[in-house]
Amino acid sequence: MILEEKRVETLIIDRDIDIQGFVDVCRHGRKVKFSDDYCQRVNNASNLVAKWTEEERTIYGTTTGFGVLCTEAISKEDASELSRRVVLSCATSVGDPLAIEQVRGIMLMVLLNVGTGHTGARLSTVEMYRQFLNKDLTPYVPKEGSVGYLTVEAHAALNLLGEGKAYYKGKLMKANEALKQAGLEPVSLSTKEGLVLTSSTTSPTALGALALYDMINSAKAAVIISSMTLEVLKGTTRAFDERVMSIRPHEEQGKVAANVRNILKDSQICKKHYDYRIQDALSLRCIPQLHGSVIKTLKDALKTIETEMNSCCDNPIIWPEGDDGEAISACNCDSSYVGIEMDSASIGATMMAKMSERRSYRLLDSNLSGYPWFLIKNPGLNCGMMMTQYTQAGILNDMKMMCQPACVDNFPTCGGQEDYVAMGYNSSKKALKISEMLDYILAIELLSVYQAHQFMDEGLEPGSASKTVLNRLSKTIPVIEEDVFLNPYIEEIKELINSGTLVEIVENITGKLEF
Repeated sequence: MILEEKRVETLIIDRDIDIQGFVDVCRHGRKVKFSDDYCQRVNNASNLVAKWTEEERTIYGTTTGFGVLCTEAISKEDASELSRRVVLSCATSVGDPLAIEQVRGIMLMVLLNVGTGHTGARLSTVEMYRQFLNKDLTPYVPKEGSVGYLTVEAHAALNLLGEGKAYYKGKLMKANEALKQAGLEPVSLSTKEGLVLTSSTTSPTALGALALYDMINSAKAAVIISSMTLEVLKGTTRAFDERVMSIRPHEEQGKVAANVRNILKDSQICKKHYDYRIQDALSLRCIPQLHGSVIKTLKDALKTIETEMNSCCDNPIIWPEGDDGEAISACNCDSSYVGIEMDSASIGATMMAKMSERRSYRLLDSNLSGYPWFLIKNPGLNCGMMMTQYTQAGILNDMKMMCQPACVDNFPTCGGQEDYVAMGYNSSKKALKISEMLDYILAIELLSVYQAHQFMDEGLEPGSASKTVLNRLSKTIPVIEEDVFLNPYIEEIKELINSGTLVEIVENITGKLEF
């Protein structure tokens, strides 16, 4: 079931949407409505497609077959049946289902795509997806088996026909029963609509947007957590001097350093240890350089994802001109923009996780931290935090395996008509998993920081931002003095990171962190 609404106002879909509005609909159940201009654009394009079909113009996927079958003519009498059959035949993805918020994202992307006025789908058809979003009805969509479009989108479109399975208010049932309970009736697809509903970058963009939103939040949290590790390991803030940043003027590097200085500005621990070492290990002094480069990559991906959200990625494109126009066969449905960015974002997130694991290791190693082994009193009888670093190592191994770019691979499909495919769907799908794994890596680092503070010299206060985080953790997480069941604490901190709460409570102290 979708989460409780984050914003009460309805999102009016017209021209542009940003990633926050997108997530509000997908994850938080924000309702959507079409603007008058949206409706007019959709009606103009669909009227043209109906006119051209009646005139029996040759239009790919409308009065012709698909892919290598594009030379096969389809009569105007069979054009609507073609739409129905392409949905049925493309619904071949398999395996576990996509999450409800991910399928909601795909449906929202269809609404945005059609709303450009260049696809030709009818308003009554996309109105069904709008009702699905507003009534908490979500198609059941198996997630494995897409090269960038078609299969997962077709499983969603099945529900419009009353076919397949769906969640209604979180309960899985047959689609026709879900429609009935929601007060909806199946629709008959019109000419070209089967292609519109299946052939676009809707699924790579939807999944990529959700993964990227979480990665950006994780990157902000990582700056906070890494600052707290620097502090408790008695690192020097000298390496974050503004003069150092000014002669390598990458914007994001400078902002990360500024954030670290801001977070630790009133730390008695940092003031005491400013000259404790000549220089720290790379996992501490290189925070601005590594985190900055990752944040730049995420910002580049954000620009691409938001551009894609507000684009027409159909094929063919309907181009209205006066009372007539043109259907242009091209390939805006190619997912390489999304694929390249999400593969890059996954690599960046994994590099950030790699550095986090190294900081965690330093906290646990008595030779490096100066604290008892594994941050526990009486090590030997107790293992303390020993196994949390094992968990990080196992997760990080998974992340590294998934960093092989999906978009560089290729399998010709459709009898060679599609001799190149971008694989952007798989790039976005694995980014979702990598984003979740990053949060676990960071959660373990923060738990280690929390445990390390019991061994800090008495009388030395952490900075007010660090203290706020530590106080928040102390409400539900004990200072561990002998071995306990650690998993619940890792999960709790992971949720604190993923929800944005960690960033929020720190920014209440520091003001808005730079990004």
